[in-house]
Amino acid sequence: MRNRYLDLLRFLAIVRVVVYHVTGWATLTLVFPAMSVMFALAGSLMAASLHRWGPGAVVRRLRRLLPSLWVLAAVFVPAMLLTGLPLSPKVLLWLFPIADPPANGWGAIALSVIWYLRDYLWFVLASPVALWLFRRAPVPTLVAPYALLAAAELGLLPALPVALHQFGLYFGAWLLGFAHQAGMLRRLANRVLVPLALALAAAGAAWIVTHPGPRGYDLNDNPLGNALWSAAFVLVLLGRGPASASWVDRSAAFGRVVTVFNRRALTVYLWHMPFVVALTPLVDVVGWSHQDPLGLAIRVALVFALVAAVTALVGWVEDVAARRPPELVPGRARPRPATARPAAGPATVHAAAGRRVDGPATGRAVVPAPRGAREPETVEISAG
Repeated sequence: MRNRYLDLLRFLAIVRVVVYHVTGWATLTLVFPAMSVMFALAGSLMAASLHRWGPGAVVRRLRRLLPSLWVLAAVFVPAMLLTGLPLSPKVLLWLFPIADPPANGWGAIALSVIWYLRDYLWFVLASPVALWLFRRAPVPTLVAPYALLAAAELGLLPALPVALHQFGLYFGAWLLGFAHQAGMLRRLANRVLVPLALALAAAGAAWIVTHPGPRGYDLNDNPLGNALWSAAFVLVLLGRGPASASWVDRSAAFGRVVTVFNRRALTVYLWHMPFVVALTPLVDVVGWSHQDPLGLAIRVALVFALVAAVTALVGWVEDVAARRPPELVPGRARPRPATARPAAGPATVHAAAGRRVDGPATGRAVVPAPRGAREPETVEISAG
């Protein structure tokens, strides 16, 4: 069954990303390091998929990841080509972004979130080998990305390629997702997990305070501080979070919103930044400053409204990619098929006890299910 706690974390992470990109509030990155949380959740789901499908899980995950990107590219790549982007073979990277695909001036800003898909793609491709290593040496495998990043940030590896630098920054969170899926984080005793999380948070905070970036204490300007601070959050959120969060669905409206954001996570993430960029000059014309609470609230509302509109138009691509029936708005309660009533007949005798077993209020016999029988499992797969 779907874990609504993980759904809730993904919902909060996506909302936080959108609000941060509208407001630019650096504090939000510290309060909730959304990108590392998203990578950790994706890593957990990837490990579950590899456990079930083996290396074929890579193809399944790419099949779910790429179509939404292709829809975005079908709109923006021709627009960029018409406004100065040179036509070259590198444009094909928009089909499979193993490296940063080319963009012109305005496109580089509006489509800047593509880095997430680039990293996600690398992490998916690396996961079969990484999971093999993790199962044999979990602690060294977990520590390796952080050690790589620390070596780069301390100047020991000054020419580290961008791809490896990103592995150091976010692949640690992905591997913490592996540990979550394996149950390792939940099995950690408080006397181990709590001091470890506090030590990581303290080290990350110290590095952030002593190495502020151009936007102050923004995690996006501080890779090592980001990785350490975020690791502490992921340890607590996944290691000591509830096993589920059924209360999410106590409010039908809120539960539906959480479901929509999870089923349309990739669409919301890919499309929100172009609207943020497009609205900025309009806000300047109206006269709202970036410090005006009302203006920021209106900008946030407008971005979410525009994202909702485009999600209704093209979000169903995520359903097709996941081989689900396409839906305009996901989360509609599906009527359960009526259970066929058994034909009237002689009483059924319980074989083991040699006695009649009557069902409630029907007078008909009910035979209990065999011991050990289980419901078929539903495995959650998400685009991340």
